Parts: sequence; structure tokens; C-alpha cells
Amino acid sequence: MSRPLIRNAEACRLFLAGQGLARPPNAKLGDAGLRDLVEDLGFVQVDSINTVERAHHMILFARNRTYKPAGLTRLLERDGVLFENWTHDAAIIPSRFYPFWKPRFQREAARLRERWRKWRRDGFEERLDEVLARIRDGGPVMARHLGDGRKKDTAGWWDWHPSKTALEYLWRTGELAVARREGFQKVYDLAERVIPACHREETPTAEALVDWACRGALDRLGTATSGELAAFWGGITPAEAADWCRENLANGIMEVEVEGAGGGNPRPAYAQRARIESLSELPSPPGRIRVLSPFDPLLRNRARTERLFGFRYRIEVFVPEAKRQYGYYVFPLVEGERLIGRIDMICARQAGTLRVKGLWLEPGVRFTRKRQDSLAAELDRLRRFTGAERVAHDDGYLKVAG
Repeated sequence: MSRPLIRNAEACRLFLAGQGLARPPNAKLGDAGLRDLVEDLGFVQVDSINTVERAHHMILFARNRTYKPAGLTRLLERDGVLFENWTHDAAIIPSRFYPFWKPRFQREAARLRERWRKWRRDGFEERLDEVLARIRDGGPVMARHLGDGRKKDTAGWWDWHPSKTALEYLWRTGELAVARREGFQKVYDLAERVIPACHREETPTAEALVDWACRGALDRLGTATSGELAAFWGGITPAEAADWCRENLANGIMEVEVEGAGGGNPRPAYAQRARIESLSELPSPPGRIRVLSPFDPLLRNRARTERLFGFRYRIEVFVPEAKRQYGYYVFPLVEGERLIGRIDMICARQAGTLRVKGLWLEPGVRFTRKRQDSLAAELDRLRRFTGAERVAHDDGYLKVAG
């Protein structure tokens, strides 16, 4: 029996809808709406780079221009509606999903012990009980409160002191939680004092975890291979996802062929039958230009983004400046259902300026007057969001892509 063909435009629209980019961008958000938005996305990645604004704030602002960072702080630090832990990286996650992290914590314990032994995290295991006792009796701590007195010449994970490694291990394995951040540094406390009790009581079975992870990933990806389902949350194995796909072919899951960008060769994938049968009802994303964080979930799987949108994107933070194709931290641009280019910019806060250093449009994308106006409107929205007073463009900022 042949698999149904999902046209590229349909697959892109499914993906954009699942990633919250088909939502009305001007609807007033509020705390309840922000909670729902994070839940719809599944999680929001956290990253420390702050050339314009931090990744999690830009991800949410790209979906709703009424988003305010203070709302996220309330949901995380006051209401316990969200918590911070690990997917494929550090992320903000709905607390309602916390039970599905409990089996993950058990897996992480064994994996991280072995991994960090190989990285020569000498002495951290001996500090675990000591660190827990310090927090239990003395309250929340930051890594700097537990330093071992050694002067550090570097700041990377390779030079963590044993107490810092112990903190990260206890956080990644569920004993501790992030109570808040100060200057972007994590403040750790006992998980029982941070995560609401109603979310800590239940522990799903292994089968329930796999079912939740695969269905949740497929909701948000639209179409996906079993490997993409496993990678979405990072909490199950590819083999578990592959078994789940096969076992649920008579339970609302179907095999499809997904056309690549520009009519590229179709590739086998899985989809929810109900979603495929209602493709004609999919909402169209707003046509305006929006700036995406390099860590936006639309771009997280670079190979998938390139296959669906024909857009090749790489972060060049760790590429020597002379070898960069575009720039240190370049932001993709989405217009409706297309990724149309990338922009290099920085918020110079002391000067009150959002400075555009470079703009590259994809081949075949013309910088029409309408597109110029749409980009200018988006940059002005970002200017207000960051608190800058003006937008400035370097000479020759419009460059040739590629």
C-alpha cells in the first residue's frame, strides 16, 4: 500500500502551526496565555548569549508581540507553573510535564556519572551529600557559594570545580531545581521546595512516557521520522520511538511521504491521521517578517529545517571571525511560510541603539519596498522590546547571500 504524499507547503504549514508561528501575533497574552504558549511549544530553550535579547525571550516574542519577560519570571519563580531543566539543552518546561521528567532523572543519573568520569570531573561524587546538606539546612545557593578556593583562568565546563559539577548533576537528576536566576546565574534549591507537590506525586510507567513523548513530539512537528520524535524531548531512545510508531499504526498514526523543499525527493515519515485529514483547515502564518532566535524551535534540527524550507543555517559563535560566512550570532528571518534571510545585529544598550550590521536575503528573495517596510516594522518592534531608542544600519548592511 502506497503512502500518502504530503506536499512541501503542507508539511511546512503543519510544522509552523505546531511551533506556534501561525498564532495571531498581536493577541494580548497575559500570564495564562503565556503558560499556554509555552505548553503549546513544549519547552523554550534557554541560552546565555544576549546580543539583542536572550533566546527564550526572543522565541516567545516572535510568537506574540505583547509578551513581557516579567510574565515569564512570575510563572517560573512565583507561581511554579513552569520549571527549568534539560531537554536537548537547558529549557523552560511546563510544570504539568514534570512527572515525565522523573524517569528521565533516573536515566540521567547513570549516564552523567559515566560521562563526567570520562571528562575527569574528579571529586564531584564525593560532594553530592555535602551539597545537598548545605542546601537543605542553609537554603538556596549559587555555584559561586560553593567554590573550592581555586583561582580560575577559564570559565568553561572543563574547569568546573567539584561542587559546581555536583550542583549540575543534582539538578539534572532531579534532586535540585532552579528556584530563580540572578544575573543569569542559576540559584538552586531542593526540588521539593520549588516544584509544586501536585506535579511530584505521579511517576508514569516507561510505556506511558514513550507514548506521551512521541504523541507530544508529533503534535509539534506535524510530520516526523521516529528519530526526530525521540530527539524532540531528548528523553527516550530512537529504538523506543521506532517501536512506538510501528505499534500505533492502527491507533491514529500513519506512514506518509514528505516532499522536500523545491519539490525535493519525498522521505518517509509518520503523522497523525486526524491532522492529515484536516490539512485544508490549517491556519496560514501571519505574512509579516519576524526575527527568530538562532535557538528557535523552528531551527533546532538544522537538517530538518534545510530539508523542509531549503534554508541552511549554522550558528557561527565558535567559528573564527575570519572564517565566518555571515556573523557571530545571526538571526533568521521568517516571512509567512518562508525563511527568507538572516540579519546580523546587536543591541548597544549604553548607546540606546539596535544596530543592524548585515542583512542577507535568500536567492530569489527581492528587497521590495513592501519587504523593506515589513522589516523596518519588525526592527522597530524589537527596538521597543529591548528598550533601545533607535535603529541604526551600518553602511553596506545589505549583502549578497551565500
